[in-house]
Amino acid sequence: MLSWGIAATGGIARTVGRVIAAEPGMRVAAVGSRDLGRASGLAAELDAPRAYGSHAELVADPEVDVVYIATPHSHHLPVAELAIAAGKAVLCEKPLALTAAEAERMVKLAREAGVFLMEAMWMRFNPLVRRLHGLVRDGSFGPLRSVAASFGFPLPYDPAHRLWDPALGGGALLDLGIYPLGLAQLLLGEPDAMAATGSLSPGGVDAEAGLLLSYPGGARALLDTSLLSPLSNAATVTGTAMRAELDAPFYATRRMVLHRPSGEPEEHVIAEADNGYAGEIREVRDALAEGLTESAIMPLDDTLAMARLLDQAREHVARALSPSPSSPDVAAEVR
Repeated sequence: MLSWGIAATGGIARTVGRVIAAEPGMRVAAVGSRDLGRASGLAAELDAPRAYGSHAELVADPEVDVVYIATPHSHHLPVAELAIAAGKAVLCEKPLALTAAEAERMVKLAREAGVFLMEAMWMRFNPLVRRLHGLVRDGSFGPLRSVAASFGFPLPYDPAHRLWDPALGGGALLDLGIYPLGLAQLLLGEPDAMAATGSLSPGGVDAEAGLLLSYPGGARALLDTSLLSPLSNAATVTGTAMRAELDAPFYATRRMVLHRPSGEPEEHVIAEADNGYAGEIREVRDALAEGLTESAIMPLDDTLAMARLLDQAREHVARALSPSPSSPDVAAEVR
């Protein structure tokens, strides 16, 4: 029986905690939070026998094998430091850390301690995304030419909301943009160059961003993310021999259509329950059973590369752009 400790009590902690509790051979042993009442409430929901009013107490629980970190981004590093020092395996919500420097520290600590660490990028465990990746790798697409993807929705401006609060790692890129960037990274690797545009919120976080990534041989990625606009949230991947269209939301898609220059479109559909959350936790289980300290599906080197890309993208937007647009419709959202 693999026993998990859940660090935090927000929506994603509850969602993933329920998947863990429903998975054969796994259980939630404890929930930890700075608010003992909230920890106790989630523990009761997940049938976890213990709740703690601190993360230090959670990682010290001898029955906890794996700590799932679901705190705001700004708290990933300190909780991970505690867990790694206690010898606990760690599954940490994306992005792994607030900055590339923080991510590098987490990876360094885990590797030195020989402790398992993985970023919880559930998109990588979606069966259709994995099938797409396999087709790209085996040459079915021919040389890949472009990846186009977007993820965005309008969120009324509230400086106290986590997504608008710079102290908590707010902004579109870290929470939403990591998915389009992650798809491009998975399929095309690291870019040679990046160009960015967008706008900033009154509090200084990226409210929206458009990215153009360039790769060797002229391949490109056209990526869009926004907390101001309802984007398509779909993705298109194009090679010289095939095109794939991933239905929204592409990072958890249930339908992919493959198009070839000749022949009928080829549709691939998965069940609603066949999502990436279960894939994540099974990957942790399987890796630990094999004595591994890193995932082959979500390698730490890919996580570090993504952290560097996110740093670059936020720097481009912050340096080059002015606060959010002043048109009446948009200003009403971000004032």
